[in-house]
Formats: sequence, C-alpha cells, structure tokens
Amino acid sequence: MVWSNGYQLQSRDYRIERVLGQGGFGITYQARHLKLDQDFVIKTPNEHLKFDPEYPKFVDRFIKEGQRIAKLCTNPHPHIVRVFDLFEEGDTHCLVMDFIPGESLWHRVQGQGPLPEAEAVRYFQQIGGALQRVHEAGLVHRDAHPGNIMFRGDQAVLIDFGIAGEMMPVTVSSKHSWNPAFAPLEQMKGSREPTVDIYTLSASLYYALTGERPASSLDRNYENIKLVPPKQLVPSLSDTVNKAVLKGMELKPQNRPQTMDEWLFLLQTPVPTTKVSPRYQKLQQFLEAGKWREMGEWLSLLQPPIQQKVSPRYQKLQQFLEAGKWREADEETTRVMLQVARREKQKWLDKPSINQFPCEDLHQIDSLWLEYSNGRFGFSVQKRIWQECGGEPDYETETRLADRIGWRTKEGRWLDYEELFATLAQSPPGLLPYSGLRLETIFILSRPDL
Repeated sequence: MVWSNGYQLQSRDYRIERVLGQGGFGITYQARHLKLDQDFVIKTPNEHLKFDPEYPKFVDRFIKEGQRIAKLCTNPHPHIVRVFDLFEEGDTHCLVMDFIPGESLWHRVQGQGPLPEAEAVRYFQQIGGALQRVHEAGLVHRDAHPGNIMFRGDQAVLIDFGIAGEMMPVTVSSKHSWNPAFAPLEQMKGSREPTVDIYTLSASLYYALTGERPASSLDRNYENIKLVPPKQLVPSLSDTVNKAVLKGMELKPQNRPQTMDEWLFLLQTPVPTTKVSPRYQKLQQFLEAGKWREMGEWLSLLQPPIQQKVSPRYQKLQQFLEAGKWREADEETTRVMLQVARREKQKWLDKPSINQFPCEDLHQIDSLWLEYSNGRFGFSVQKRIWQECGGEPDYETETRLADRIGWRTKEGRWLDYEELFATLAQSPPGLLPYSGLRLETIFILSRPDL
C-alpha cells in the first residue's frame, strides 16, 4: 500500500509528509526526519510489484543499485543527489536521498519559457559532469529527463536514479520505465549503455533551449517523423550547441558520442560570434576545424603579427602562442611561473608559492592561452572542468579532471609528455597548460581569484 501523509515509520525516525511521485516501478515520498528536523526523500518499490514472479530479482537489483549509488556518494558530487540510507520498513525496501526543495527544469521552462543558451549550456555541463561520474562507477541513470533535473540556487542537481527502471517486471510491462519523449529506442530493450544517458540528456537540452518536446525516437523511427533542429525553432542558437543536441539524439547509438566526455566536448561554451576581418578569416577556419598545425604555419607567414599588450616577461609566451607552437608555449609557461615565484632552482611550485603567486601574472598567462586557443586552453578552462569534477584539491578530483581533459588514458594511465602532444589535434578543452606544473595545477585551480 501507499503510505499515507503523517505515517510514522517503525524502523527509522521518519514521518511521511506527502507522495512526491508514483510510477509503475517506484514511489517517492517527502519524509521528515523527526530528530534532525530535516526533510528527505524516501524511494520504495511499488507495492503491486510483489505479485510479479520476477519480484525477488527486482528487489535484489534495487538493493545492489542502492548500495552502489550510496558508495558513489561517499565522495559527494555537487550535482548528484546524495543517498544516505538503505533499509527495510517491514517487507518494504527504502532508499533515503536528499530532498531538493527547488523547482525542476520541466517546471522552470513551463513557467518562464526556454532558457538562454549560455545558461542552459552551463547547467547541462554540470549534469553531464554528474553523469560522467555515474558512468565511471559502472551505473547508468537512464532517466535524466527535465523532471529529474532540479535547481538548487544556481546549481543543477540530478535526482531520482531510475533503480526500479533497470528491470521490466511482467505485471507492469505495459507501462514505461522512461519518459518516451526523452528516451532512445534501445532503452525499450533494457540497454544500460552510457549512450542512453547521452540521448536523454541531449533531448532534455533540446527542451530547455526550445520549450518544446522533441519528436520521440519511436515516432522518428516508425512514423518517419523528422526531428526539427533546435536552431530552426531558435534561430539565434549557436551552431555548436545545435550540433551537440542533434549528435546526441542520433537514433542509432553507435552514431552518438560514445562517452559523456565526448558529448561535453561538443557542448563547449559558445564563444560569442564576432565579425572577423577578411585578414583573419583563414585563421578562424583553422580554429573552428581544430587544425592547429596548419594554423601555426599560417600564423608564421602573417605580417605583422597579432598585437596584444603584454608585460615584457610574457612576450616570448605570446610569440609561441601566436605561432601555434603549443609545446614551446607550455614549456615557457612553466619557466616563467618558476621565475616569478623564484623557484627556478627547485623546478617546482610548493603550495605557499602558489598561494602567493601574483594575481595579475596568473591572469596574464591565462588570458594569453585563452586568446590564442580560441577559449580551448587556459587555467580558467581547467578550473571550470575541475569544479564540475567536484572542486576539491585532492588526488581523486585531480584524476577525474585528468580523465576529462585528456591527461590520462581510458585505462587510467597518465600520458607522458610526448604522448600528450601527439594527440593534441583531438584533445578536449583544458588539455593545456600541462608541462612540469601538472602536480601543482590542482592547487592553482583552487585559488579563489582565478
């Protein structure tokens, strides 16, 4: 049965406040912890599933998935709802999670209309980073639709892991364990690949940007209904974001980005469109195509060079960046930072020297990298990604950052310097600066003035 408002649990100090949602597989409640005087969410399997012959397997999956998510939350991610407890109330299994009192993406768009592009991209980078952490733990959310993306201040939070949707009980086989407008075809066959989340998140971004539900994968596949590109509904939308949405919503999973990191790479924060002088249109084309070698060769022939006022100390760095000599620029960054910090003999920066490193010098270095990489490289780019990875100055966060920006292989091996530059053309944002400062970067990014 469904617990009524005011029902007090016997095995824990919770009182049921109200039912938040009920589907074919689960029920979620808002519950008050009587001793802590705080609200939480309790999720349970739906009562009528007990009549399903597969119910024991379903409960076993519920428990195992709950344990894995709870383990995932031992190092909390700012954009993932936290799990606090897994217990039994009588013969009902209960999972306790954060209660997020804000509104969902669904309700925000319904009430206020489509989100501005930059705002939507920022939120979906946060949720994409959360799903990446989920995938690293061997889980797939499978239900990252607008109703499961909540707002807590200026942060987006992913809620309601679809644990109950991991199986298809016989007694409710006519009901969906997903939201059809946001689910890929393969989800109906029980797929648990990361590409399911990539499709769902892309479809949710479509809704956030346009205020319209996208054509469902079922209708597109069987009724030959075309997916209207979001840019057709919102002409001001950048080509970058339009492409990321459409690529993530490819009907065939093999045609989508295969990892969340690849999709986030497509979803780079758009750089405002500016009118480019004919003199620099070729440069713009090389930048857009990621043709770094060709760009360097072209820049070396350009006279006079691009002008930017910099301190004499950083003119050599500027020259390397101007010419697209990324390795030399990376090595020069290390050299000049050691010089400024007076740590040339030590050849590394300790934490005090990082904390005392002049703010204006740090910003000068960062601005040069941003300027000449078209926003792809720089400490501030790395900091944004570091914050999405948890924002902590520890090794675990550093490894997640390294995985995101290409410092480690998919097997977890750190790339050596030669390997790093061998893959530069296909590298994601944030790869550089690297050089001898790799171990110190996590503390540089921790500076509040960066």
